[in-house]
Amino acid sequence: MSATADPAADQAAVAKLGFKPGQLVQELGWDEGVDDDFRRAVEDTVGSELLDEDADEVADVVICWFRDGDGDLVDALVDTVTNLADGGIVWLLTPKKGRPGHVPPGEIDEAAPTAGLHATSSVSASGNWAGTRMTTPKSDRR
Repeated sequence: MSATADPAADQAAVAKLGFKPGQLVQELGWDEGVDDDFRRAVEDTVGSELLDEDADEVADVVICWFRDGDGDLVDALVDTVTNLADGGIVWLLTPKKGRPGHVPPGEIDEAAPTAGLHATSSVSASGNWAGTRMTTPKSDRR
């Protein structure tokens, strides 16, 4: 289901989230309720199709669509780092407040460190979806 039906708005959202040409982007948690216009805007920006959950390539960015009731959020987030490049970004996309499947921010903040991630910011990704940017903690460099 498209939330915006405005290609310019989708492209602006994708740019705001930091997607860049040439990045490999893996997508987890896809189902028919995700924002297909947002997905197409990501593909147009990076210049390739999104990698599915069975891909073996190392991804620069992982998009994880997650709704309340999809299972364990920690498990979903652990799956996001399986093929994530060093210094890669995870975008957890959840339904916005007031929409079916909304995940409270406190649950995200609690799940992220358990999965080895650090939530850094939250944005409006599209009309119905909020995005939480996550990174892996920086390792000690000696």
